[in-house]
Amino acid sequence: MPPPPEDDGSSARRPLIPPTPLPPPGRAVARLHSLPLLVAAAFAASYHLLVAPSPSYYHSLFLSLGSNDTAAAHLRALTLRPHLAGTEANARAAEHVVSALSSLSFPTRVVPYSVLLTYPVHRSLSLSAPGHATTPFALVQDTYPGDPYAAVSAEAVPTFLAYAASGSVAAEAVYANYGRPEDFAYLAARGVNVTGKVVLARYGKVYRGDIVINARKAGAAAAVIYTDAKDYAAGEAFPDGPWMPPTGVQVGSTFKGVGDPTTPMWASSEGCERVSVAEAMATDDMPGIPALPVSGRDGEAILQLIGGDVAPKDWQGGHGSPVYRLGPGPAVLNLTYIGNETVATIQNVISVIEGKEEPERYIILGNHRDAWTFGAVDPNSGTAALLELAQRFSELQKKGWRPRRTIILCNWDAEEYGLVGSTEWVEENRAMLTSRTVAYLNVDSAVYGAGFYASATPQLDKLLKEASKQVQNPDNETQSLYDLWMASDSSSTIGRLGGGGSDYSAFVQHIGIPSIDISMGSEYAVYHSLYDDFVWMEKFGDPLFRRHVAVASMWGLVALRLSDEEILPFNYSTYAVELENGAIDINKRLVGVPVSSSPLQKSIAEFKRAALQVDSELKTRKVWNTWRNNPLKVRDLNERLMMTERAFTDREGLSGRPWYKHLIYAPSLHDDYGAQVYPGVDDAIQMAERTNTSESWRSVQHEIYRIARVINQASLVLSGGLT
Repeated sequence: MPPPPEDDGSSARRPLIPPTPLPPPGRAVARLHSLPLLVAAAFAASYHLLVAPSPSYYHSLFLSLGSNDTAAAHLRALTLRPHLAGTEANARAAEHVVSALSSLSFPTRVVPYSVLLTYPVHRSLSLSAPGHATTPFALVQDTYPGDPYAAVSAEAVPTFLAYAASGSVAAEAVYANYGRPEDFAYLAARGVNVTGKVVLARYGKVYRGDIVINARKAGAAAAVIYTDAKDYAAGEAFPDGPWMPPTGVQVGSTFKGVGDPTTPMWASSEGCERVSVAEAMATDDMPGIPALPVSGRDGEAILQLIGGDVAPKDWQGGHGSPVYRLGPGPAVLNLTYIGNETVATIQNVISVIEGKEEPERYIILGNHRDAWTFGAVDPNSGTAALLELAQRFSELQKKGWRPRRTIILCNWDAEEYGLVGSTEWVEENRAMLTSRTVAYLNVDSAVYGAGFYASATPQLDKLLKEASKQVQNPDNETQSLYDLWMASDSSSTIGRLGGGGSDYSAFVQHIGIPSIDISMGSEYAVYHSLYDDFVWMEKFGDPLFRRHVAVASMWGLVALRLSDEEILPFNYSTYAVELENGAIDINKRLVGVPVSSSPLQKSIAEFKRAALQVDSELKTRKVWNTWRNNPLKVRDLNERLMMTERAFTDREGLSGRPWYKHLIYAPSLHDDYGAQVYPGVDDAIQMAERTNTSESWRSVQHEIYRIARVINQASLVLSGGLT
């Protein structure tokens, strides 16, 4: 539980003086004009102490306080050096966050965890083929003339894939496109044998950990992943343009699990139980084979020496690329990777703004701090936005604002390794968070570029849209963020939080907390490379830092509405529609098989009735103000709105993936980045389609019953009823 803030004696923390009756507005104005000027000025200055401004007043004030200079200054400070999790540089970045939040008089603490991280000790890769000299690859990302960070670039971690197995492999190369299951199935159908070979795959489409694991399952001895120019270098390269330079490399984790690998399903607190490092590295969530990332230039050099059949058209590169062939060979790759798996200390930073009326209810805002290199986009544009909005919250406090509910600001560590910091904190505080958290609001990379993007659990859709109408489009002063959003290609839907791409995962998928994730832009070419620095952001991502301010405004406004409004601004009618849409997709996949979706359909119909009932309650209250003197009625409704999401979780979790407790949203089985609706049913259908046995189809039916049961539970919670 977050500690209560200490009373510093400031007026911002003292209770407001109870309001006294005032005369009608017209008479008040007439009397004011008859007072001496000094008395009138004193009355105006003290008015906010006599009558507390409405929450909407403070919300509007919050929007007016945005500062691009503040956001830019924080981003510059946070990106002076590469700051990988577990390093001294990242500890210094944590100190900056602690200092910034503490200076605002917010009680702030550091929560450390000891977790398994991995760093490269030795890497080498060379290419050979009959009639060609052996080519050793430098595996270095070049700096550029005038690079202001050239001197500290040597501090960046050498290019590697975290948690890859140590070992040496010399074998023929096979090209596997994006390394998806369907890509390996195509190779098998063409008679291309992957067993014992080194797979070359390009980044994109799926999570890199899935690429390596798919290669291992296909029998490969090692994997190499490169950044294809078609996807990452489609224009001028940085620093002249925003695209990946020829030597740019995307580093990253290949762990498919969540949290500290040595404490699966429980927190890595002091003195806790742990599995051995060897046991942790031997699980199916680990890649299990040596692997390395390489640049587009190196990947193209390998492709030029791979022979065999010509790859399909959609496997080919962009204009000017060589013809891509499948192999195997005659190109031979000699790869060595030696990693150091070590238990290191990471640091979450937690800051608390205590609520006045409902301090035991939490609105949690989170962003991670650790970066593979400088991290200007990922993640410190989000950290800068967090600190900028914290500055605004401090200004609101000086004006007399106190949130109704407690706001907690969280800066996570080791997200890049596998959502480690946030997961350990959620696992350690599971019971408190499950009983007290209203919502979790995540921003990872606040600014990639232009456009607004949002994902959410569906009961927050309406709130997101309403808030976006109050925030200015940072690229057009005549428009709102909503106008920008609705004009984009992504306006038809709000994304869902089933993927494993950021720190919302533990909140949504493990304990069932309503959540959102927002950003300006959605992709950028220098992702996880040496070139994700302040210069890239200043030149291409957000030259005026207005986009940072817009994200902070949206993030903070949603937090303020959730913290300050008497009735939580949730709407479950949208959730019912999402459940129906997911059922439609399942029905299409079940045509002609011995499985009935009737239990699911019935449970969704019941949930729709519960959502309509709550809508009716809210409308009645709004029209007749029937709960004005009945705080227990308000409390009851808010409890139901808050706890309904929890009911979609099941203590046993997904079959074969027990950490994922949410049965409506989880990552796709074959792409950790991809969000899957009804993931348990999807997993079972995929298995049944491969095996086509009566037992496998019974498993599909079982999974349908499971999701029907949690939807029925959610209906009971939302309606407040017992059977």
